[in-house]
Amino acid sequence: MATTRIETFNDWRDYFEWWLDDIGYDRRLLQGFTLDVQFDESALHGEIEFGHYRGRNKWRRILDIPDQRIRDYLMHIIVVQGDTEFASVEQQKELYENAPGEYDRYALQRVNVEEMRHGWPMCYLLVKHFGRAGKIEARKLLERRADTGSRILDAFNEPVNNWLDFYTYTDFVDRDGKYQLRMLSMSAFAPLAASMPPMLKEESFHLGTGHNGLKRIIQAGRIPTYLIQKYLNKWIPRAYDLFGTDHSSSARWFYVWGLKARYDEHDCSPEADLDELNEHNRRVYRAEAQRLIDQLNRLIPEDQPKLVVPDLKFNRRIGDYAGGTFTVDGREIPAERYPAYLQSVLPTAEDEQRLRELTREPGWILPKKAPAPSP
Repeated sequence: MATTRIETFNDWRDYFEWWLDDIGYDRRLLQGFTLDVQFDESALHGEIEFGHYRGRNKWRRILDIPDQRIRDYLMHIIVVQGDTEFASVEQQKELYENAPGEYDRYALQRVNVEEMRHGWPMCYLLVKHFGRAGKIEARKLLERRADTGSRILDAFNEPVNNWLDFYTYTDFVDRDGKYQLRMLSMSAFAPLAASMPPMLKEESFHLGTGHNGLKRIIQAGRIPTYLIQKYLNKWIPRAYDLFGTDHSSSARWFYVWGLKARYDEHDCSPEADLDELNEHNRRVYRAEAQRLIDQLNRLIPEDQPKLVVPDLKFNRRIGDYAGGTFTVDGREIPAERYPAYLQSVLPTAEDEQRLRELTREPGWILPKKAPAPSP
């Protein structure tokens, strides 16, 4: 099946069915949900909002785009976005078997289906607008696998092993997704911009699921703060990396060509610092993460350790701090001590065993009522 030739979007839909079977996804979990391509028609019109082409009409067709390099960069953006959507389903699907309650199972089901649905418009755009190359890339989005480490971005090859993992991931990695979708919602390529509003509406449920899940865990009082902190240390640096390298030439061209805005474009100075676009968005994200951690800390008893947001330098794999030996609070330590330090602040096999023991008994997370089924 991996050699299937895709000529139309219907061909790709057939290939999607193969992907479901290949990753072992139980189709019964799709019941009550629809999988389709959604666009906000109002976003197909208007002027380009930033960059060199600001003030001109948005591009509605590939042939409207004035430079082949812009088309190539645009296709790359769409491929990476689509890759993250299908990867997250692969990372999370094994959690169904030990859901702590019906609400949690429903939340995972909805998050997974919506991630699939977010991948659909990316593949639709590739098939419809990018010719033979786009059709090949749309097929490859269903052929890479998180469990073999072949997804494009590191964060989407990491295992999600348990429900603390899941709630931390959806609170902080999916929050990076909100940033990416928001930046693309202002794209000069109208079909891409029009695909973002429906995805952003659904992404808000993912973020709420994660943050409320962490609140419920803290309020239950069974999981020690140090264990929760280790999962923050695992996922937040991966979210930092998702914003891209420092002083990125690609981010500069994405902005100049009107493909990808700053997250807070409408609240910023009209003149962007083109050398620090990724850094700007990363700083805004970290400030939001700090506000979220402050909320969680208010639920922790005064005699227990509080949670912290890892420093921007900690455990980075790309950018200026990649490979650096910085602690969670940003202090540099000798390289020979760093492996042992990471072992002490990231989840270990022993931590996961301890978590399994703690979650074996009811009461480790506050229960939440599942929504009534749709009529």
